[in-house]
Order: sequence, then structure tokens, then C-alpha cells
Amino acid sequence: MMPTAPSPPPQHVAIIMDGNGRWATRRGQPRAAGHEAGVRAARTAVRACRDAGVRVLTLYAFSSENWLRPTAEVDFLLALFVRSMEAELETLHAEGVRVRFIGDRAALPPSLRAVVQRTEQHTAGNPGMVLVIALAYGGRQDLLRAVRVLAGRIAAGAMAADQIDEALLGAHLDLADLPDPDLLIRTGGEYRVSNFLLWHLAYTELYFCDLLWPP
Repeated sequence: MMPTAPSPPPQHVAIIMDGNGRWATRRGQPRAAGHEAGVRAARTAVRACRDAGVRVLTLYAFSSENWLRPTAEVDFLLALFVRSMEAELETLHAEGVRVRFIGDRAALPPSLRAVVQRTEQHTAGNPGMVLVIALAYGGRQDLLRAVRVLAGRIAAGAMAADQIDEALLGAHLDLADLPDPDLLIRTGGEYRVSNFLLWHLAYTELYFCDLLWPP
């Protein structure tokens, strides 16, 4: 029997990185240590997906609901994003990775918005894997922003309501120019998508595991 050819890698992998706090608690460490370790795990995931030939990797880094966490933890996470992206920028650029961010940028502190803009501009011409980082992102909010744009056009008389179809609505979402995820991975033992890419996951394979992030 001839050996079967290996399956091609998915074009787009999305990951809900859940479990940082519990990972740290089980080791008797503060939650901040779990978030630090989670960044290192994300770095490993980026390299692994790039080496496997994945075209797009989307990481759920900070959801719109994460603002409800204790203020000290939120402040630490936002500072960690700034520090981590500044540290990784040149390496990602040298590896040809194009970095993009989705979510409510207006909600981010100015220091983080500046890093987001600088990172996107610096890597915009890179030909390799696209790394999408979801910051202050929510799937419902993504849909709401798109609907408001289209409603404004209708109110201005620029279009009619019956002109709106799936293609037009999808074109106004954050990942409009990228393929929908082929595979969603969620660590941490929860079996839900937690307001992540709600429109885009309609035909995505979902994989849930009990392993905490960082693994």
C-alpha cells in the first residue's frame, strides 16, 4: 500500500488562549506569572504555525469582557502587551511575519495604541504568515460596528436596505480580507467560543481541550 500524503496545514488557525491564571495558581504563583508564561507560549505557537505553513494565525489576547477583571490585573496585562510587542517586533519582522490587530482600538491606552500602530506599519510589507492579535475584541461588537456603518449609509440615502447581503456585511468586519478560520483551538477546559469571531466560525472545526494555557 502506498503511504498516504500528509494533509495540508489549515490556512487559518485561531486560538483562545485560556488558563493563564489557573496555571499560575496551581503552581502557587501570582496570576501575573501565568500571563508572563502565556506570552512565551504564544511565541512558541507563532513559530510552530509559521513553520507548519499556516497562512494566518489569530490569537485572542484580550476580549471586550476582560475589562471587567480587577483593575490591577487589567493594568498589568496592558503593560505586558506593550512590553511584549516591543520586544518581539524586530524578530517578527525579520521572520517575515505581518502583524495585524483587531478590536476596539479607541478603548486601549495611548501607549498601547502607539505600539499597535508602529507594529502594523513596520511589518505591513512582510510576505510571510499573518499574525492577527485580537485586543479589546468581541464578536458581537465587531458585528455591531459593521451594522452601524451600513445603517449610516442607508440613513444618508447612499444605499437601500435590501442591498445588504452576507458578502457586504462580511466585508465590513475586522477580518474581511482574510479567510475564515479552518480550525479553532481553545485550551482551559471550557466548551464555548466566548464572543470570539462569531461570524467567522460558522464552518470552522472546533477543538476544545482541558490543557491549560500555557501548556
